[in-house]
Amino acid sequence: MNTEILGVIVQIVLLVILAYPLGRYIAKVYRGEKTWSDFMAPVENIIYKVSGINPKEEMNWKQFLKALLMLNAFWFLWGMGLLLLQGHLPLNPDGNAAQTLDQAFNTCISFLVNCNLQHYSGESGLSYFTQLFVIMLFQFITAATGMAAMAGIMKSMLWGTMKTIGNFWYFLVRSVTRVLLPLSLLVGFVLILQGTPMGFDGKMQLTTLEGQEQFVSQGPAAAIIPIKQLGTNGGGYFGVNSSHPLENPTYLTNMVECMSILIIPMAMIFALGFYTQRKKLSYCIFGVMLVGYLVTTGINVYQEMGGNPRISEMGIAQDGGAMEGKEVRLGAGASALWSTTTTVTSNGSVNCMHDSLMPLSGMNAMLNMQTNTWFGGVGVGWMNYYTFLIIAVFISGLMVGRTPEFLGKKVGAREMKIATIVALLHPFVILVFTALSSYLFVHHPEFVAQEGGWLNNLGFHGLSEQFYEYTSCAANNGSGFEGLGDNTPFWNWTCGIVLLVSRFLPIVGQVAIAGLLGAKKHAPETAGTLKTDTVTFSIMTFVVIVIIAALSFFPAHALSTLAEQFSL
Repeated sequence: MNTEILGVIVQIVLLVILAYPLGRYIAKVYRGEKTWSDFMAPVENIIYKVSGINPKEEMNWKQFLKALLMLNAFWFLWGMGLLLLQGHLPLNPDGNAAQTLDQAFNTCISFLVNCNLQHYSGESGLSYFTQLFVIMLFQFITAATGMAAMAGIMKSMLWGTMKTIGNFWYFLVRSVTRVLLPLSLLVGFVLILQGTPMGFDGKMQLTTLEGQEQFVSQGPAAAIIPIKQLGTNGGGYFGVNSSHPLENPTYLTNMVECMSILIIPMAMIFALGFYTQRKKLSYCIFGVMLVGYLVTTGINVYQEMGGNPRISEMGIAQDGGAMEGKEVRLGAGASALWSTTTTVTSNGSVNCMHDSLMPLSGMNAMLNMQTNTWFGGVGVGWMNYYTFLIIAVFISGLMVGRTPEFLGKKVGAREMKIATIVALLHPFVILVFTALSSYLFVHHPEFVAQEGGWLNNLGFHGLSEQFYEYTSCAANNGSGFEGLGDNTPFWNWTCGIVLLVSRFLPIVGQVAIAGLLGAKKHAPETAGTLKTDTVTFSIMTFVVIVIIAALSFFPAHALSTLAEQFSL
């Protein structure tokens, strides 16, 4: 077997094997059961005491959301202040200047919503201080926010009638201290051993093989990279992200980082089964997500390892596959696996340039973000699937002529309206803003020229670059087709708006649905009850997801990625 394909298979198998025990552990953490990490309890108690929090106080869904939104509002002000004052703060040996208002807004919102879209280069756009006290801090907080929101929804799904959905602060703190922090330390240890820098020195002067002098950034990279992957954050410490030889030095670090992206999203699905004591339901959900992931991975690996047909027609051998924009030390197979792993989650980190992917691979990367349900970000991936689950329950109920029910709770008009709005919001913001940027590029070239031109590629690929950018924002992903010149006021402001809307409105809707259903009277299961933990219903849900994505995005893909594919 080809060693590159073997590497892909090994990583996926290891992920599934490791996710199961991690999911069981996460469920115990949220249920307050005894675990090996109980030694963190004194630290957590200090946090609760200093913050004036009673972790045992139960919250209804409105109180839960209020705490979540207030926390994020505070950290937005914190992040904006530090980014605008960056040039005057300590730990800035390279003398990096403060960000402009529009760039700071985009950066702060991007990391606050767990997207980590970067309209700046990591080495020159931030100081060590803001890397640590804005970027790394947000990467813990925002990941824990998504995990806490999912924990609240899991609490609402317990047997019986649930008036409350737990304590947001309790779930948030435990997500950091008992899940994200220990795993980050483990991954960071591996990175340091493999040569990733960890220090506070300024740029290092080196002489290249050609005899040229070059300055290479260093800094506390090994502390930041683990949480960017584990929290499905994705913001690169270096400008080229995990393509950089210091951020991702070896094939071992590539495997560890790539697996880190997906391990917690996978584990959270198993945690759902253990927490709610509905393991069969979690297996069905995991199966649907795994199928979606494997299909896109298989296509991308085949496309990238097969090479570009235009180059083959010229009689040039492509033994390594389509290697434009990829690192030789990693290869086309590992790059293709990463391209799907980072887009089925809301991670967005890259080990190759997605702008150089084959057209069908680029389409798959976008479709992963446009469906936004194949594992997704930590916590929020399940929550997006939850929206489609409610829609599938309602449609299935209509098909068999029964009142729709989910886990013994009747799904009414209010829940369906919220689910429909959340499901349609995603394509709405992507397509509307892509249409706006395309209109301005064609009909107002003077405005585009004033901002630097935006596109390095015209035609089908130019549309793909704009389409990808807003897709990435709406999915809280952060990767991009970097032929797009996006560090301009237009892209900074519009992407920031898409980021805000696409993060918080779905969370509000999903938690609201969970709270409304949890408070309803539990109806005992009968012979006529629609079972949601079967293969049949799993296929139904899969079809609903695919149809909504296909109907929403196929026309835009027909004008961009598919048109480019047929032009090869």
